[in-house]
Amino acid sequence: MTFDQDGALLFRRALSEPALEQIEAALAGLPDERAGVRLRDRDALGQCLRADRPIGSIAASILGLGSFPVRAILFDKTEKTNWALGWHQDRTIVVRERREMPGYSAWTHKEGMIHVAPPPSVLANMVTLRVHLDPVPDTNAPLLIARGSHRQGAILEADIESAVSRSVISTCLAERGDVWLYATLILHASAAAVKPARRRVLQVDYAAEPLSGGLEFLGV
Repeated sequence: MTFDQDGALLFRRALSEPALEQIEAALAGLPDERAGVRLRDRDALGQCLRADRPIGSIAASILGLGSFPVRAILFDKTEKTNWALGWHQDRTIVVRERREMPGYSAWTHKEGMIHVAPPPSVLANMVTLRVHLDPVPDTNAPLLIARGSHRQGAILEADIESAVSRSVISTCLAERGDVWLYATLILHASAAAVKPARRRVLQVDYAAEPLSGGLEFLGV
């Protein structure tokens, strides 16, 4: 599997146990019965995600040393929060304030943060990392990806099923400390766990360039 062709790469044992414990400490105090928690203003986590640290260096291997984290979400799937997710692309970013700009649409507020769908060219120059804090065997709802779908740009909702049918589907298994790197626009999905166990995944979006027209990423 190659990043350019397939849109994904697995970095096995990318994080040592001390690094994982540092991340867990930075996430301490978050609610543990919610499907996803959007993170902001967590300085300790921001330090863990810098381009010169193990997680950020993976993003930098694609985007360059100037890359920076622009959004982080903790997914905590358990027996109580055993959700399924249909095929989709991640199509929004989080910004500091709303500014009307050509190509930016679908403004929404989620957990007090301003989300917007930017032009596909913005998303095409981003990557998404999934940092696995728990093992993800095939019975515990691993992410599914449609390899190469990121090269199709923004895909209309009506065309997603067809795009998936033309793609090779890969199951993204992981161990604690593994990191999956994805093109942000890749089509992905997840079923409910067959044998639910705790499955914490820290998902972080990285960009290499600031936004134009006075818009700013909110950051982590």
